[in-house]
Amino acid sequence: MRRALVSVYDKTGLVPFVERLVAAGVEVVSSGGTADVLTEAGVPVTPVAKVTGFPEMLGGRVKTLHPAIHAGILADVGDLTHLDDLARHGIEPFQLVVGDLYPFEETVADPGVTEPEAVEQIDIGGPAMIRAAAKNHAHVAVVTSPDDYDLVAGAVEGGGIDAGTRRRLATAAFARTAAYDAAIVAWMQRHEPLPVSLVLAVDRVEALRYGENPHQGAALYRERGRTGWWHGARRVLGKPMSFNNLVDAEAAWRLVNRLDEPAAVIVKHTNPCGVAVRPDGAAAFAAAWECDPVSAFGGVVAVNTAIEAPTATLLAERFVEVVVAPQVDGDAAGILATKPNVRVLEAAAPHGDDLDLRRLEDGFVAQRRQPIPDADDWVVRSVRQPDAEQLADLALAWQVAAAASSNAIAIVTGRSAVGIGAGEQSRVGAAARAVAKAGQQAQGASAAGDGFFPFPDGIETLAQAGVTAVVAPGGSRGDPDVIATADRLGIVLILAGTRHFRH
Repeated sequence: MRRALVSVYDKTGLVPFVERLVAAGVEVVSSGGTADVLTEAGVPVTPVAKVTGFPEMLGGRVKTLHPAIHAGILADVGDLTHLDDLARHGIEPFQLVVGDLYPFEETVADPGVTEPEAVEQIDIGGPAMIRAAAKNHAHVAVVTSPDDYDLVAGAVEGGGIDAGTRRRLATAAFARTAAYDAAIVAWMQRHEPLPVSLVLAVDRVEALRYGENPHQGAALYRERGRTGWWHGARRVLGKPMSFNNLVDAEAAWRLVNRLDEPAAVIVKHTNPCGVAVRPDGAAAFAAAWECDPVSAFGGVVAVNTAIEAPTATLLAERFVEVVVAPQVDGDAAGILATKPNVRVLEAAAPHGDDLDLRRLEDGFVAQRRQPIPDADDWVVRSVRQPDAEQLADLALAWQVAAAASSNAIAIVTGRSAVGIGAGEQSRVGAAARAVAKAGQQAQGASAAGDGFFPFPDGIETLAQAGVTAVVAPGGSRGDPDVIATADRLGIVLILAGTRHFRH
């Protein structure tokens, strides 16, 4: 190792790292602010301008973009013609390149950033330098993160960087520049709801014990540049999350955060099996559990209020896999710590306007994640008008049905979802399943469907069980028959105008 090119924006750990390189006999070539920091620290460096014969230009936009630099990075020192070219032009090869990129992602994360400010943070020389070194990893090591400084310095002190390490570093470098370009593309088309090109950069956050089933490998990945609720979630107690825990927690947390009053949601296999709204979190959880105690066993719980001792006591008395809340106070954490297998998370509310992707064999289908409109646009189509209590129950049933797998019907009474029919292949089948779950609690209850009723049979099934008010999207050719049936049966029928399938 004779020569290194060092040019970084992030100066974390820079001086001690380069001091070790110099002590190992490495000549360090550096530019701009990097050279200034090293010189001020008393570390000897060769300025890039001395190598290129050109000063930095255009306010620093052009520093390392020069044949004297890039030929030294790209040269295949095993190729005699390359060596002849270097000798003829007086260029020395590099064995190490240390570089990072302007903080474009951090810059555009500021909602007040201007277009010129963002554009100025699009790095040109950095990616070119890094990619050149990564391409030539057979002869050059490239370092793009301070996390690798100690490893690389130790290898240099030990006589050199082995081929396996160089390849790993090159892979990380290409991943970094790819993610950087993806961030630029995302920002450039940020106002397009469904962009022509969708460029994603994702990093593995952690390996999971297994996937949906024990024989499947799995890992958790995070999209770069996104700041969703998972990014800031904190595991207060318990073991790492499993694949199924993660998927169910996502479903539960999204639903409970669509409810404005204190509420609790219990999810199994991505479907709600208990949902309740009450004056406080403890009462909400107790009521949600009673919606379907059999299905709730081993479920994932989300509450939209801070968990305090009363709620924690109720949780500790039951078997649940995961609890998600905006906050868990100290007393509650102490109570839940008696259940070591329960995973407890604190998290911020999720965003509602992100892109929803579903994997196909050779691509994706993409859609904007749907908002669930409130009751402002509902139209009462029956003769009978809803009272305030029915409207409150209908509003909750509407949210629950939208969160369940289609076809879905949710029956709610007293602000508790007492019967949820989900994943059925017919609307009447979903109604029958919801009625069976609700039992006697369907008497006087309200119901919602995620799609229209193509025939009156679904309405009839609900009314026969005692349901007195129904909301559904409408839009079927059979709407007139369904409306007439509601009037004949004396129940409220509201058509909301928006379908909410979930597959």
